[in-house]
Amino acid sequence: MLRTTKRPLAFVLTAANHGSMLVNRNDSYTNAVETIGVGYNIFLNSSCGQEEVDAALQLLDSRRKHYGDGVFALDCGANIGVHIVEWARHMHGWGEALAFEAQERIFYALAGNLTLNNCFNARALWAAVGAHAGEIRVPEPDYLSAGSFGSLEIRKTEKTEFIGQAIDYSEANTRPVRMLAIDDLDLPRLDLIKIDIEGMELEALAGARKTIARHKPQMLIERIKTDQLALNAVLLEHGYKLFAFGVNLLAIHESDPFATQVVINR
Repeated sequence: MLRTTKRPLAFVLTAANHGSMLVNRNDSYTNAVETIGVGYNIFLNSSCGQEEVDAALQLLDSRRKHYGDGVFALDCGANIGVHIVEWARHMHGWGEALAFEAQERIFYALAGNLTLNNCFNARALWAAVGAHAGEIRVPEPDYLSAGSFGSLEIRKTEKTEFIGQAIDYSEANTRPVRMLAIDDLDLPRLDLIKIDIEGMELEALAGARKTIARHKPQMLIERIKTDQLALNAVLLEHGYKLFAFGVNLLAIHESDPFATQVVINR
């Protein structure tokens, strides 16, 4: 049958340094300072956040060295999966990972990227991470138009970042999405938590207090949209040493042998 309907393409398959990746070609926004977007960076550089990825791989290696095989990592706010795909490939045979992504369409790309790269030691959940289990309404940007989709904030505030397109936070234009607390996972082991959830980082930590106290995981937390004094206080209360790493805060528990080996060259 002849198909004459024209449809715009947003997600495309590309060969990146991270592996074969489903990427939204519209994932880009140029602000007054720079152009941002996971997709933009992948198309420009064949990678996104490579320094962060390399740092995370080093952290995973350190946990394996000091605590043995069976390393387990959480990627909270995984986007299309740059980090977890790299983690899973790196930890083949000795570690596993679990990713969370709250945006439905982005989650589909995340799951596809895990499959494309045969990451059988990684899983993904369509869910937000918060202080407690429940439900949260997630706005839906226009993925057929330009915007930095990884910058989307689920909760609107007075300082909500403009991502390149107007976002409607009304109930009619948001979708109910499952929200989980890390403590509810009751994990037998946890070595690394990456948290990049656009201002909800403190909520995620509040929902992980028991897990953090039990397993003392290493943490890589984006800090630019959260109260940094409050973030520092929570981590120091748990006995962590803190290191600035670009837009992130690297937290290593004082009992972790790697805490005395951290060198930040940036």
